[in-house]
Amino acid sequence: MRQITTNTQPVPDLRGIADISWHDRGNCHDLDTAEADRMFFPAPRAHADIAEAKTLCGACPVRQDCFTHAMDNDIRWGLWGGLTEAERKPWRAKVAKRLNYQRVRAALMGRDVHPSAAERDAVTRAAHVRGWSTSRLAYVLGVDFDHARDLLRRAAHAVADRDRYWKVPAADSQASPAGSNDEDDNGSAPEETFCQVPRQAQTRELNDALRKAA
Repeated sequence: MRQITTNTQPVPDLRGIADISWHDRGNCHDLDTAEADRMFFPAPRAHADIAEAKTLCGACPVRQDCFTHAMDNDIRWGLWGGLTEAERKPWRAKVAKRLNYQRVRAALMGRDVHPSAAERDAVTRAAHVRGWSTSRLAYVLGVDFDHARDLLRRAAHAVADRDRYWKVPAADSQASPAGSNDEDDNGSAPEETFCQVPRQAQTRELNDALRKAA
């Protein structure tokens, strides 16, 4: 069956948000439930319990997986990866603005990752360019049909604006005439530049064309 597919890309090594196979290798795996709750979900200002949990987490072989699980699932309570909720707060702000193309690629390949807003936009634009259906995008992102349709519509507008307002560099066959020298006077190849095209006025005809594209 593997030879049938035309996708030759390697499988992403990112864990899905539902993958908790790392639990079995954690130092806290065999703890009693009540003992684990006391240590990892302590009462306010229970500094002794927090210190005991941090000591156990310090030598845990899956500390990074634990921390990543809390970040990807937006867990805002308890100790994860040896860090309290307040200590994880600076990372939550960074995760919300993250744009990791490895995660974008994993989402496009159907992995159950939790993309940030920027990563979701990248997935949506790629889905629009690839001609994905609304149902397929809704399944990949875990959103309802109407939300996926709105995302694809915005992606169509963004791609149309990009192609309309920025000139695409000429192909190699059109870049220089036959017999011309591709190097400048200093002997180095000229730099490839993008030329911004003057922005068009938002006329009724242009808006109608954008609606049809969506």
